[in-house]
Amino acid sequence: MIPTKISALIAFVAIAAIGSIAAINRPSSHKANTDNKGFAVIELFTSEGCSSCPPADGLVAKIQKESNDKPVYILAFHVDYWNRLGWKDAFSSADYSKRQQDYAGYLHLQSVYTPQIVVNGKTEFVGSEEGTLRNAIKTSLQKTPGTPLTLAIAAADQNQATIKYTIGGTENNTALFVAVIQKNAQTKVERGENGGRTLSHVQIVRKLQKVSLSGNSGEIKLALPKGFDKQGWEIIGFLQNTANGTVTGASKAAFSTDVSANASGIKDSK
Repeated sequence: MIPTKISALIAFVAIAAIGSIAAINRPSSHKANTDNKGFAVIELFTSEGCSSCPPADGLVAKIQKESNDKPVYILAFHVDYWNRLGWKDAFSSADYSKRQQDYAGYLHLQSVYTPQIVVNGKTEFVGSEEGTLRNAIKTSLQKTPGTPLTLAIAAADQNQATIKYTIGGTENNTALFVAVIQKNAQTKVERGENGGRTLSHVQIVRKLQKVSLSGNSGEIKLALPKGFDKQGWEIIGFLQNTANGTVTGASKAAFSTDVSANASGIKDSK
């Protein structure tokens, strides 16, 4: 007869071995969780004429550096309604003010303000609230990936770019928005609330074009803004439900000094 202690030891080893084999054969969920990432489109509405805006500009600059390898897309829209108060923001546009007003409608807000951030067209808050922004990004990245979207810059000169896009299916009321982004700039503000300050900006939207979709692929002719330079500029595209404002997918592409190499700059949210 085998002594009780030895018998118990043999039973423990056997159970452990069975457990090890089961662990080896059990499907791993880590890879699925790693790959099952969402995306975050961060729209900042800002102005050089607003004294509360520089902290928000600084915050998105910090997020941009930290998120360079993640599907986080930052677009800084400079609104024009501050221009009448002493300083004209050279990056501002009435189109960007209208876009912010559209969000006021989508999100049932009584008024617009700066600095304001909207994430994926669904969540809005004061643009300088770092904790709120970080939580919104974390939540967005943990969600199911959005609609696949790829962009390629097929050609570009100083005046026009040709953008090719492919979409992995769309729902009703979906439009593609393509933004020309100047990645960095500085302005010495001479008047207004920020008079005497030199302001730094990142991810400045210099042009935004809406594309009505008739299929899952196509080509866009995009006029480029004055002062365009392939160095330090990029394209960000995103899909948006025009009925409720929800952003459902995003991608970006870098300009290359060699047009034939542009495909290497493609990044998407898949």
